[in-house]
Amino acid sequence: MNQILSAFTLFISLLVEAIPFLLMGVLLSGALLIFVDERKLIELLPKSPFLGALAGSLLGFMFPVCECGNVPVARRLISQGAPISVAVSFLMAAPTINPVVIWATWTAFRDQPEIAVLRVVLSFMIANIVAMVFSSQKDVRAILQPNIAIALPAPKVKAGAVPVGTFFLGEARSQPLDFASYLSSNNQQIITKSLPDRLNLLLDNTLAEMRELGAILVMGSAIAAIIQVWVPRDIIVGLGQGPVSSILAMMTLAAIVSICSTVDAFFALSFAATFTGGSLLAFLVFGPIIDLKAIGLILTIFKKRAVIYIFLLTAQLTFLSCLFINFQIR
Repeated sequence: MNQILSAFTLFISLLVEAIPFLLMGVLLSGALLIFVDERKLIELLPKSPFLGALAGSLLGFMFPVCECGNVPVARRLISQGAPISVAVSFLMAAPTINPVVIWATWTAFRDQPEIAVLRVVLSFMIANIVAMVFSSQKDVRAILQPNIAIALPAPKVKAGAVPVGTFFLGEARSQPLDFASYLSSNNQQIITKSLPDRLNLLLDNTLAEMRELGAILVMGSAIAAIIQVWVPRDIIVGLGQGPVSSILAMMTLAAIVSICSTVDAFFALSFAATFTGGSLLAFLVFGPIIDLKAIGLILTIFKKRAVIYIFLLTAQLTFLSCLFINFQIR
């Protein structure tokens, strides 16, 4: 009975932490839809993969949303036709590279300021590398969920060529989708409406996205709470002194506990006396990108294969960089 009560308490606390940031992200996503001329916004974004990834990371710094709030914004950027490198780097960088999280991390580790600095550096590096990998996908519709892919125009191909997904992330397509009806009636008509009409549309869009993403958030939070109670934390703490085992333990813990990035630094601080510096960074870098509730939300954008690649690339880059830091500290 006590375990059930503990799981329920953790479940509620995860929702209380995450829902305000999810709402913030949904409102921002709706504002992009209702008040911004999409064509002008897309024109301002760099088209090259490298510059696009950098722009997405900086955009994450400008919008202080956590790993719940960044998903609806990334969904909207992709549906607007933003380069995939921009959307992916924003998706991965925004939960960490924003003023609120940087300030919280600096406050928690005021005696170890290098933790705050390295958290930003590693998150920025990993987000840009993964975004560059995804930018190699020729037809991004092949890796997106159908309800988002239908909003994108088919890529331009040479005469006589068959448009296919040519990279390892997606599946080949034999025929392009028909986007004529969507493109003729979307954003350009919305931005010409009166302010009260656009506010009503913003409310309708917010309610629709909160229903979809909120259900996923509830499911992920419930799973995270159950696992948190079921796995004895003493087992994880016992692994804290090994340079390799400590990183693996903290990455696993980050995925399980699913703490919002605005407060996770204070949680990690409780392990500072028993865990290596590299493992603390692994928790702070890996958790905001990959945790149980975030994976469910990311699946509303990408197909399973793409999410698996995000997980594997992020895990490998986090592990290797934090292992290097552990050996440097020793």
